[in-house]
Amino acid sequence: MPHRIIFDTDSAVFNDDAAALAMLAGRPDVVDILGVTVVAGNYPVPQGAEHMLHLLELIGADDIPLYLGAESPLVNSPAQAARQEARWGPVSFKGAFDAGDQVGPPHGGRFAAARPRATGAVPFLIDTIERHPHEVTLVAVGPMTNVALALRQRPDLAPLVKRLVFMGGNARVPGNVTPAAEFNLWFDPEAAQAVLALPIPDTVMFGLDVTNHAPLRKPLFDRMVATDTPLTRLMRHDMAPRFDTDTAATYQVWDCITAAWLIDPSIVTVSERLPIAVDTTFGPTYGGTSVAAGTPPARTIEVMLDVDREKFFALYEALLTRRL
Repeated sequence: MPHRIIFDTDSAVFNDDAAALAMLAGRPDVVDILGVTVVAGNYPVPQGAEHMLHLLELIGADDIPLYLGAESPLVNSPAQAARQEARWGPVSFKGAFDAGDQVGPPHGGRFAAARPRATGAVPFLIDTIERHPHEVTLVAVGPMTNVALALRQRPDLAPLVKRLVFMGGNARVPGNVTPAAEFNLWFDPEAAQAVLALPIPDTVMFGLDVTNHAPLRKPLFDRMVATDTPLTRLMRHDMAPRFDTDTAATYQVWDCITAAWLIDPSIVTVSERLPIAVDTTFGPTYGGTSVAAGTPPARTIEVMLDVDREKFFALYEALLTRRL
């Protein structure tokens, strides 16, 4: 039976949240997507929702319901991010903190016909876990605000989650928005800290330790967009400008590695159970993650550390160039 998932996302035009969702939707024999929940991160929730609805319509999966979630982190804010930069140096990407309120149509110039459900993301998460105990995998590829809010309301549901699989953090490598922090966890470290402390039976981390190992390069990109499908045209629109400017450029495809593992776990070649600490002290390392020092606490999570690049990119290419 396909494993049931909720795809919790901070959205993208294509790379990487949207591409990951397209990959998962392409394998209904393996993955049953119960719903998409949108959280602030890369984009504000209203704009992010439009990108994901467009993607679902494009791939013919607009029957998958989409729910609007948390529009701001638990503690972090644009003002706090500005104070962090002023005191300790640049935050290279601040996502929704830098966005305005206006919601524009996605690529193609029109909004998708499907609309978000009236139910919010948090009630949907609570109801779905309650109705399917020990069956639902939460796939969190953005900040974990929605998950934190749902399980703050219903902490009794944490043991009833089958698994939490999240993209974010950095165990033994530097961050990508500050020297210490990866974006998803930097945007809402308090949510991540709260969720990782909960007794969810199985937690799997796809941090920069593994995602750094599989950058997308121009030759594969060129081969993929040459197939010329609605999906690869969206890929070209979103990603070609960087390759056009610099033929040696690379794209990190963070969430796509997470999606590929859900479809074929053999793509991960090295992992380790580690106690992961999230830094929620406001300072230069705010939002960073690390392997907890000293005597490891009882609670550890599975941290993915390396990937079979050839196997991953074969799956990535096959799913994203399929005829729709």
